[in-house]
Amino acid sequence: MKKITVVLLGLLLLTFSCKEVDKLTQFNMDYTSSITIPATFGIDIPIDIWTPNIPTNSETEFESNNTAKNLIEEIVMTKMSMTISSPANASFDFLKEIEIYISADGIAEKRVAWLTDIPQSGLKTIELETSSDDLKEYIKADKYQLNTKTVTRQFISQDTDIEIKNTFYVDAKILGI
Repeated sequence: MKKITVVLLGLLLLTFSCKEVDKLTQFNMDYTSSITIPATFGIDIPIDIWTPNIPTNSETEFESNNTAKNLIEEIVMTKMSMTISSPANASFDFLKEIEIYISADGIAEKRVAWLTDIPQSGLKTIELETSSDDLKEYIKADKYQLNTKTVTRQFISQDTDIEIKNTFYVDAKILGI
């Protein structure tokens, strides 16, 4: 009976230790970019808007978390929010739906976030649904771009500036552990 108790206690400690080590290999990376949705002349017309290139600074970020590009196991976008920064009186009421695609040099474009049937309730910030796809190749690149595809439901008389915030969950090996 003592042997079984010792073995079970040993397995419990080993399992707990592995989970603690796993937490050390996981961290978040946050990025901010912006787009301008131009004044529109029609309703239900799709509009594509590209962000400027977004530098990943991934090597520095990985290094500060005691890992490196070759040790990354997975990177998943866990959050994307959009906030109207101007004009001050604008809301997302004009927007019917939105899709966000990520791209990087030499890597095919992939849909990473979306929101359909955006409510007409005066929202200045929206949270998008995000995919669970592994995006490590995009974030390991020196820079990536977001392509925003929108469909409007109302005319907008002036350009609307929007700040985009994304959070990526990174699961890596720390110095090969």
